[in-house]
Amino acid sequence: MDTLVATTPTGIPFALRKLYFLRFTFAAAWAVLLFTTAETLGVLSVTLLLVYPLFDVAAAVVDIRSVKANGGPARFLYVNVAIGSLTVIGLAVAVTSGIPAVLRVWGAWAVVSGLVQLVVGAGRRKLGGQWPMIISGALSAVAGASFFAQAGSDGPTLAHLAGYAFLGGVFFLVSALRLNRARDGV
Repeated sequence: MDTLVATTPTGIPFALRKLYFLRFTFAAAWAVLLFTTAETLGVLSVTLLLVYPLFDVAAAVVDIRSVKANGGPARFLYVNVAIGSLTVIGLAVAVTSGIPAVLRVWGAWAVVSGLVQLVVGAGRRKLGGQWPMIISGALSAVAGASFFAQAGSDGPTLAHLAGYAFLGGVFFLVSALRLNRARDGV
């Protein structure tokens, strides 16, 4: 993961581009795998459910290192690390109770982490390419509320989590591409 921390004068935008491309790739692959196992809580789906917030925590740590190396503030990223870590614990407990419990924990995480993403994106507006992150954060909060509603429905599945992750990945991709355009002055 150290290779994601910028060592060139381009600083935070360079590191974010690399991180955002990685996050898109991970989210797309994760979504495909989860979608294939969305009906039940088997070994693969449970593993995927736990890996996703762990990856989010690792990405936030890489982001923190990049920000600190370039003299920027990281306090909301630390909040993201704490939220993601608590989510892993919550999901580990929730999987023993079934898909509705998983959807509730994931929903809470989506709401809170979405709001954090919105705040971080708003704070980074001057870097360029952050509107997708701001929009994604707001949509994450809305999606989180919908996961709560789905938890109470008949026959809930994890399929919507796969769609949520894929869409989030697309926002990371768009933001990475926008950061390239901002860097190039387009």
